[in-house]
Amino acid sequence: MPDATGLELIAQELRDLEPESILGTGFHRGRATLLANPVRIATILRHLRDKGYTFLASLHGVDYYPEEPRLGVLYELLDMNNVDRISVKARVDTEEPHIPTAIELFPGADFPEREVYDMFGVVFDGHPDLRRILMPEDYEGFPQRRDFPTGGEPVLFTYNEEQNYGKWQ
Repeated sequence: MPDATGLELIAQELRDLEPESILGTGFHRGRATLLANPVRIATILRHLRDKGYTFLASLHGVDYYPEEPRLGVLYELLDMNNVDRISVKARVDTEEPHIPTAIELFPGADFPEREVYDMFGVVFDGHPDLRRILMPEDYEGFPQRRDFPTGGEPVLFTYNEEQNYGKWQ
């Protein structure tokens, strides 16, 4: 993991490559994090991949309610040769929750991006098959957002209902 100086050097490289690409840096629980401009995420991820962070270990969504920008996408990248890790965090508004896809750089981002779309409503521009992956296609809302109502919806299991009906009585 880059130390504070190494993290700032990476951030400066990215700023030199693409001005306004990095909005900040930080350490959280000992983990180096770049706060990225979501419009520039593809450039940032490409640069980090070319530096050796070739493995996308995790891509997930976060809801920072009530803060704005509210929704976050967190990328965990590994450098397998140097046994190094860096996090990249990008935040988007709920009004326009768009961010470029990372599939061209990391093909393994396919299903995680679909899950973040399904659960948080973040749209990954350029994704080849962006549709719900966990919830039904006609489902309304995004269940992992903090303001989503909890409970009150019955879960119906109807598969084999007629065959098993007699066993349950």
